[in-house]
Amino acid sequence: MTQLSLALEGTITQEMRVVAEKENQSPETIRHGVARGRIVIPKNVGRDFAAEGIGEGLKTKVNANIGTSGVQGTLDVELAKLDMAVKAGAHSVMDLSTGRDLMTTRRAILDHSPVMVGAVPLYAVAADLVEAGRDIEAMTASMLLESIEAQCAGGIDYITVHCGVTRQAVARTHAKDRVAGIVSRGGALLAAWMDRNNRENPLLEHYEKLLDIAFRYDVTLSLGDGLRPGAVSDATDAAQIQELLVIGELAERARNRGVQVMIEGPGHMPLNQIAGNVMLQKRICDGAPFYVLGPLTTDIAPGYDHITAAIGGAAAAAAGADFLCYVTPAEHLCLPNQDDVRQGVIATLIAAHSGDIAKGVPGAIERDRVMSVCRKELNWEGMFHAALDPDLPRLRWEENRSSEGKTCTMCGKLCAMKAHSSLRPDRAS
Repeated sequence: MTQLSLALEGTITQEMRVVAEKENQSPETIRHGVARGRIVIPKNVGRDFAAEGIGEGLKTKVNANIGTSGVQGTLDVELAKLDMAVKAGAHSVMDLSTGRDLMTTRRAILDHSPVMVGAVPLYAVAADLVEAGRDIEAMTASMLLESIEAQCAGGIDYITVHCGVTRQAVARTHAKDRVAGIVSRGGALLAAWMDRNNRENPLLEHYEKLLDIAFRYDVTLSLGDGLRPGAVSDATDAAQIQELLVIGELAERARNRGVQVMIEGPGHMPLNQIAGNVMLQKRICDGAPFYVLGPLTTDIAPGYDHITAAIGGAAAAAAGADFLCYVTPAEHLCLPNQDDVRQGVIATLIAAHSGDIAKGVPGAIERDRVMSVCRKELNWEGMFHAALDPDLPRLRWEENRSSEGKTCTMCGKLCAMKAHSSLRPDRAS
């Protein structure tokens, strides 16, 4: 049984109760959202951690990508990044490892992680082929499905599967007005496989087998946007929309099978197109939770893409996106280090919370009111406690503490808060 199949039977699971308590909502509200496919609770039947809910009416969640590449990264480093991501407040991590001994890395991350863990199963197959000196066209459908089964049996909570990358949609990526082509690693690998084997996407052809595996382990499918725009000039083009239409149909099939499903989205996108894209996804996919990377609102800020992604993420969350994948300052440049991970998580949490305020998520604006009251009272300990990241503001305050008492070094004796507190209300007219 899955969270979805149980919800459809009217059963409130322990995971639903945990999510309800975290979200300050009733367990029945959570069950109803899961039953409608508007909320997912990614949690493999083989793992034990405090579940999180993603979806309609819930706080916007944040994911941090970690993992080795074929040229850099070690297990110790990736576990340190995992610790940093969780400490900074990430609700999820995705192991995107493509380096050697991937399954050992994955097992260690699963054993170490106190939050949900996602993965892209295709990467393990591709990495094994590279290790054997073979190209992606050597992959078979059986090889891919067996790897997916092994990874789900190993405890992965949700998997990105690029089932909507069809041959017809890939053909649209060759349009003269698409600048960046295919930027999704999984999407590009599948496109290459289809081209060289003259076959349709094996994940699409064997979708029912994929659903059987996902149901068996209650692994949430994250239907990947393999043709997402990787440049703002490519946003909302024919390739992206055609893939989304296929994904919408696959999402319905997953729900009918009792498999939890969420939808992945762009990518790179101008600010004025983000809300429209969220609305389009929700309409085509019947309100399924929406998981977006960024979106990055400009292409010209390498080294600062955690900022461009936070701008887009806030707009997406405000419009109804449910799950934000962080982007770090290392995006487009190199494998992120621990500080990149911290900055990426914090920037994305800011975006998520800003979106929650805009869409009226219960309890969101109350956190800001607590901070504002502490600021008015010059209550520094209260401010640190209310902050998303308590460590940095405390450090900066301690390093620059004013000799004037409670005021900061920005205003000193000219502190507006202190001046206003000295006013006599009885003289106000």
